[in-house]
Amino acid sequence: MRTAVRAAFLPLMAIALSGCAGMGLEQVLQAPTFQVDGRQQAQLRLLGPSLQNPLGGAAVRLYARVGNPNPVGLTLTRLVGQLQLSGNNAARVDFPLGVPLQAGGETVVPIEIAINFNDLPGLANVVRNAIGGQPINYALNGTVGVDAGLLGQPSFGPMTLLTGELRATR
Repeated sequence: MRTAVRAAFLPLMAIALSGCAGMGLEQVLQAPTFQVDGRQQAQLRLLGPSLQNPLGGAAVRLYARVGNPNPVGLTLTRLVGQLQLSGNNAARVDFPLGVPLQAGGETVVPIEIAINFNDLPGLANVVRNAIGGQPINYALNGTVGVDAGLLGQPSFGPMTLLTGELRATR
């Protein structure tokens, strides 16, 4: 009996998937959702000058609550984009990831971003605000890639992934 059910199910699944092939995976699968994790504060740490960074730099840690709205499990494989601080481009982001996302589930993903002040003279106001303890607005924009197993490896974006405020920690 099971063999007969499988034999009937496999052609139906193939027809369903072939009908989806013309639509593109982005229309079959929904993009993972990104929200700021409200339980953990985004952080900015100022780094002093060093041989590699004569002007110093900063380390930004964001906490994203990533959700999978799909009825199948996915693996978040890549995040490529741009971090903006106070409206200024601060760093390119290109992370290979390997975060499993259960069907209908969500998980918190810490995102570490290094900023080199040698290349970014336009961030003087950000540094002043950080030193003064003022909040700094941020936006993380980009494209994400997922591995959906037999359904393929689609990318979603570009889109705004996270926005919020961060403060310097000492």
